[in-house]
Amino acid sequence: MKLMIASAIATVSLTTTAFAEGDVEKGESAFKKCKACHTITSPEGEVIFKGGRTGPNLYGVIGRVAGSIDFKYGSGLLGAKDAGFVWTEETLVEYTKDPKKWLGDNGFDSKSKMTYKLKKGGEDVAAYLASVAPAADAAASE
Repeated sequence: MKLMIASAIATVSLTTTAFAEGDVEKGESAFKKCKACHTITSPEGEVIFKGGRTGPNLYGVIGRVAGSIDFKYGSGLLGAKDAGFVWTEETLVEYTKDPKKWLGDNGFDSKSKMTYKLKKGGEDVAAYLASVAPAADAAASE
């Protein structure tokens, strides 16, 4: 069942256009709200945005299977991982508005360790995170 839901979410994400394109510069500034819990550090150890370790490292989160890096996730994101759910900018924006509600609405256990709700600026933060993703690094070196 969860696999079917994750597949449906992925299909909708691929067939719809982004509802609002984020601003990378604004997103970098807005990420300051996230740095209390999250860092952005490349696998090579380059610290892109120094932050806390209460939450998972967000380097490469866009395009990555939810709950798939070394971190003690709540059961909701572990269920998303088991279903093969992959983060997109759009789904990350919706998740950050209300993580527990998003998990429950998408067929996963509504337990999340993320308690902060990013009511505004989610599109910008998602655009910023996408800009520091591995795919962005590869494109920049071509």
